[in-house]
Amino acid sequence: MKREPVLPGPDGTPFDPAAYEQHRVWATADDGIRVPITLVCRTGTPRDGTAPFLLYGYGSYGISTDPSFSIQRLSLLDRGFGYAIAHVRGGGEMGRRWYDDGKQLHKINTFTDFVACARYLAREGWTAPGRLIARGRSAGGLLMGAVANLAPGAFGGIVAQVPFVDPLTDVLDPSLPLTITEWDEWGDPLHDRAAYQYMRSYSPYENVSPDAIYPPILALTSLNDTRVLYREPAKWIARLQAEAKGGPFLLSTEMSAGHQGRSGRYDAWRQEAMILAWIVATAGADRGT
Repeated sequence: MKREPVLPGPDGTPFDPAAYEQHRVWATADDGIRVPITLVCRTGTPRDGTAPFLLYGYGSYGISTDPSFSIQRLSLLDRGFGYAIAHVRGGGEMGRRWYDDGKQLHKINTFTDFVACARYLAREGWTAPGRLIARGRSAGGLLMGAVANLAPGAFGGIVAQVPFVDPLTDVLDPSLPLTITEWDEWGDPLHDRAAYQYMRSYSPYENVSPDAIYPPILALTSLNDTRVLYREPAKWIARLQAEAKGGPFLLSTEMSAGHQGRSGRYDAWRQEAMILAWIVATAGADRGT
């Protein structure tokens, strides 16, 4: 009923929807649950592991990550990338149980689902681990930090925007404005030992491994973010730089922005252009399979 207008490309070529194809595929998680993946790519994209891919995930608060059109995404697709959304547990895509199976003492399912989706894309020839970039923001940034620890070899790079990577510190502090309501999502580690131990087991900051070889990581934060304080990604990146192998581990801090990043259309586009440039350069690096 309505189609968003798209201007011609830099070379003057008109936008052609028929130049792209979309798919719904399913990965199998560690416990046998089938996890849906939505993906889009240029028509005729090879299935031999040579195509770079961006895999996005969120998986918290029962929020559904519905597939939608994005002009920004065309910049990647027209460079040969595929783009995929992992509809992991903790989101709401498959109903209330899908959410309940990815929260509190079941939160690990969110992370292992995402890893299963990444491995499926590589196994089926959509891409290869060295050419697969993972991306998430906020609670999806927690997802990025967790999968970096769980399966660093499954990714060629990770983008974590305003990432909730030190959750135990903040959820233990009821003086923060969001903490008490957050106990419904993560559990109450202040009064429940089981919740504390469980969060401790997956907290990205707490579980950085000195033995693993991590992919390049780009973390982005904002000085005025009141939801995920800038100290979280700053601590995380500092620990990765000090203790972990691989990388590089980079931190970009917006000095006058909040949780949503730069305000203003052009500033937001410039920030996105920087992120996409990093993704293209990282996926193009020769990191093998």
